Amino acid sequence: MNYLTVAITALLIATSPFAFGHGDAKHAPAKKKAIPTEEKAFGREGDPQKAVRTIHVDMSDKMRFSPDTITVKQGETVKFVVKNSGKIMHEFVLGTMNELKEHSALMQKFPGMEHADPYMAHVAPGKTETIVWQFTKAGNFHFGCLLPGHFEAGMVGKLAVK
Repeated sequence: MNYLTVAITALLIATSPFAFGHGDAKHAPAKKKAIPTEEKAFGREGDPQKAVRTIHVDMSDKMRFSPDTITVKQGETVKFVVKNSGKIMHEFVLGTMNELKEHSALMQKFPGMEHADPYMAHVAPGKTETIVWQFTKAGNFHFGCLLPGHFEAGMVGKLAVK
């Protein structure tokens, strides 16, 4: 490409309406987020108004969760309050053991990948995040930190839905 083509392309991109999507413009109030109905093997995103219980989970740099075993009732909507008491980033991801292993392997290959699924909480050191989840199916599931090396170091817990 010659200089003129590059300059014109850059000018068109810079002046497109998409280039200023988050400027100083006032935004309309956010609409209430609809609860998606995507069903996973371990349930679906829960409605915070229907949470019947809050479970506090602590993550530490010892690569452990506390508690590391959780039992819930089938149909129960739970609010997880996940605190990172460590000095490095951790995450709390709900899933089947196979899903967690697959995702962990993917994170090894692409450690900077970003995702914002409702069954994941990425928690900075000293911070707290929440997940609200409805456990629609009985079974034995897990939760883990899938950041490279954490899951392999044993940062995984058991979740029984009865």
